[in-house]
Amino acid sequence: MQAVYELARNIRLMIFDVDGVLTDGSLFLGDDGQEYKAFHSLDGHGIKMLKNSGVEIAIITGRTSKVVTHRAQNLGITYLYQGVHDKLEAFQHLTEKLGIRFEQCAFMGDDVVDLPAMRRCGLSLTVPQAPDRVKQHAHYVTLKEGGRGAAREVCELIMQAQDTLEAQLSVYLK
Repeated sequence: MQAVYELARNIRLMIFDVDGVLTDGSLFLGDDGQEYKAFHSLDGHGIKMLKNSGVEIAIITGRTSKVVTHRAQNLGITYLYQGVHDKLEAFQHLTEKLGIRFEQCAFMGDDVVDLPAMRRCGLSLTVPQAPDRVKQHAHYVTLKEGGRGAAREVCELIMQAQDTLEAQLSVYLK
């Protein structure tokens, strides 16, 4: 675990996949074509705290959904890439845009389409329900499942490694 904290100390950009990471991977499709997703409020607050601690947040997802746009806006996430078939290309574009090196980025994905970006970033993260091949390439597999607190776990891990967690929590402990 110490090696994971060492990698997390350098993170300046945290990138999340959506389905299976910020959600449990279920897709609810209505007869009208409307798509519904369930997000966990603990994950959302973890993302807000991590952003407040100085780490940029981004989403790179293969699907396109208005609900993801709304969730990103709600969390103050500026960098949102949807409908992405080549996540490594989007990842590279984002690092160039922000002037951040690959090793300063963390990527949290749950399937093989996430592997190119996960293998290139400084800290790769996944969830317990990910395929074994994905877990083999992750520096850390969360204890919590996707859409059930996994993103919060990762956010707190990074803040703990960067000694910013207590400052973020102190607001609530006054």
